[in-house]
Amino acid sequence: MLPLLVMVVLNVVNLAYFFLVAVNLTGASRTATLYSIMGSSTPAAAVLPSSGGASPTTNLASVTYLTFQDMTGALGNPTGASVRVCSPINITANSGVNGTGASLRSNCETCTSSGCSAAGAGSPLQPADPEAPNFILNQVLITYTFNTLIPGKLFNIPLQASPLCNSGGNCIFKRQASMRVLGP
Repeated sequence: MLPLLVMVVLNVVNLAYFFLVAVNLTGASRTATLYSIMGSSTPAAAVLPSSGGASPTTNLASVTYLTFQDMTGALGNPTGASVRVCSPINITANSGVNGTGASLRSNCETCTSSGCSAAGAGSPLQPADPEAPNFILNQVLITYTFNTLIPGKLFNIPLQASPLCNSGGNCIFKRQASMRVLGP
């Protein structure tokens, strides 16, 4: 009876960690999207925050830095995540604009702990918002791969049924938050 009880308890621990990661990533993407829209909302910081820049883990005012800080504590390696930020602050390289009128859109930048891609190079490219120029869509997509706390097929029975996890206990989460902001 004891081996069965141990197996059930270890499955519960892995399942609880799975939900802890899911809740943490969902909250981090929502908070990052709000921050990309409002910034610090102080007169001293009138400019909206960047996606991440050359060093997103040390750029204190960036959306990616805030996202990594939100994930710290609940995740074993938060800097292993990739963060895709779609914001009107991301200007297409050398253009200085994000379109005009009905073609106004947010450009995407994908950031990891080592740096960010060029603005507008996010995959896939964000389409023009159907509500432009009155509203502009902001999005943050976090992609994170994690291993369960206790490896082994016997201890990951509920997770094996999930399309997010494979039989070895590796799970890939993608959490996205999208919000519209009033245009310029």
